[in-house]
Amino acid sequence: MVKTINTDVVVIGGGSTGAGVVRDVAMRGFRTVLVERFDIAQGTSGRFHGLLHSGGRYIASDPESATECAEENEIVKRINSNAVEATGGLFVVTSQDDEEYADKFLERAAAAKVPAQEISVAEALKREPRLDPKLKRAFEVLDGSVDGWQMVWGAIRSAEAYGAQVMTYNKVTKIEREGDRISAVIVHNVRTGEDTRIECQFVLNCGGPWAGQIAAMADCHGVDVVPGAGIMIAMNFRLTQTVLNRCIWPADGDIIVPDHPVCIIGTTDLKADDPDKLTIPADQVQQMFDAGEAMVPGFRKARAVHAWAGARPLVKDSRVAATDTRHMARGMSVIDHNSRDGVYGMLTIAGGKLTTYRLMAERIVDIMCEEMGEKRECKTAGEAVPTASPKLYTIGHRLHDIEHTNAAPSHDQIICECELVTRKMLEDTMDALPGGQLDDVRRQVRLGMGPCQGGFCSQRATGIAHERGDIDSEKANELFKTFLKNRWIGLWPITYGKQLRQAALDNWIHEGMLDVEHLPMAQGEPGEEFVFPASASENKEDAR
Repeated sequence: MVKTINTDVVVIGGGSTGAGVVRDVAMRGFRTVLVERFDIAQGTSGRFHGLLHSGGRYIASDPESATECAEENEIVKRINSNAVEATGGLFVVTSQDDEEYADKFLERAAAAKVPAQEISVAEALKREPRLDPKLKRAFEVLDGSVDGWQMVWGAIRSAEAYGAQVMTYNKVTKIEREGDRISAVIVHNVRTGEDTRIECQFVLNCGGPWAGQIAAMADCHGVDVVPGAGIMIAMNFRLTQTVLNRCIWPADGDIIVPDHPVCIIGTTDLKADDPDKLTIPADQVQQMFDAGEAMVPGFRKARAVHAWAGARPLVKDSRVAATDTRHMARGMSVIDHNSRDGVYGMLTIAGGKLTTYRLMAERIVDIMCEEMGEKRECKTAGEAVPTASPKLYTIGHRLHDIEHTNAAPSHDQIICECELVTRKMLEDTMDALPGGQLDDVRRQVRLGMGPCQGGFCSQRATGIAHERGDIDSEKANELFKTFLKNRWIGLWPITYGKQLRQAALDNWIHEGMLDVEHLPMAQGEPGEEFVFPASASENKEDAR
């Protein structure tokens, strides 16, 4: 028997846009349900380079997006403070770059209302001693680093506080219509096998690169969302404390972002045929290392610890070739299926940036309210999410918390040394995510995301999950093996040199000591459908 629930608005997609939208809808007083086929922020929002844009990157190629980023940068710092590190940013002219683009940088920044100023080369090198010593020019901007998972979960917790219902691991299988009006969304729980019919007045399609597939379920075909695929690589320590951008037209590998204890270089930009099948080509990996060397000589000598791929949801741009995702506009686009397809009760949003997630939500919900004949004000810019703190994120906050905690020693055990994840943090997250995989826990606390990539903490976390009594030993083995398999997706493309030695050590631990490939596991249980494949060519996991 199909379960039925009733609500006003269904939001499809649990990335940054969907989370921002469900928060906005709930804060305006509508009953709302968000559905996501996997975990929150497991798609594009969990597979990016961690940059909170100042707008500087787009002052020439997409000035409108640049202005939006500049405005939302300040808002996000205020409402998602715990997820943002105010690193600042530099646009630098390296010894390999000409100065033509730089000559117009300040003029273009001013026109786009992006705060920027030129600083001396000496000052830039003082701030970032690893920069190219033959640097020609440097411009200061307000870039930052943002933890996408913390930001998105903050919006989700805010939405839930306002009464929203969030249904993860529920895949949309059908969108029902009564004549020319949307009437319900049917979802299938990939863990329990249960189907649910969600009756509603409106659907807001926030599916990102999958938005076209979702729109087609309501017979709204031809929604051209082009997946712009790109790879990123995390290095084993912060080679820079400031976001570094090459002061050139947007190109591959022109950004290095300090993110938690590592730094990330990105990204490439090529059209993908399927956002569920993203590759990490060896030549692109080498391209990132070459690009890193241009800004930070010796970049290659650092150890690469993880590589991943993501797909930007770009709206097809008639001004450029269908395969030229690098030069497609980054601005947001809202598709009104009432005027476009004669179907009332559905809007699709695509494009935009994670930095502008709140603004994207405001715009699509404004349009929905107008079509529904409702006048309800957007309040999201003025209210911080429940998880926000008075101060912005700082790199040393976990060490400070551990050293000054008054908790009992048994709850202060360090489970993951790389990311300073304590047992209490781990168990609190497991309490909040009943039935969650270790990968779900990872996205909340960064378990296994440091230099050892789960080589030591994965066994400890699995043991704790089993010890709590939530799962039996065979299920624990299944979660353990899946966690390792998903880590491997981002390791094999960079397995050489220092990283090869680390991978060999991890392999000796897991294969030589634990014989992980032959651990007894439960067979045929619900949930096998969402165990992600190990092949990067079939990557459905946020490999980061």
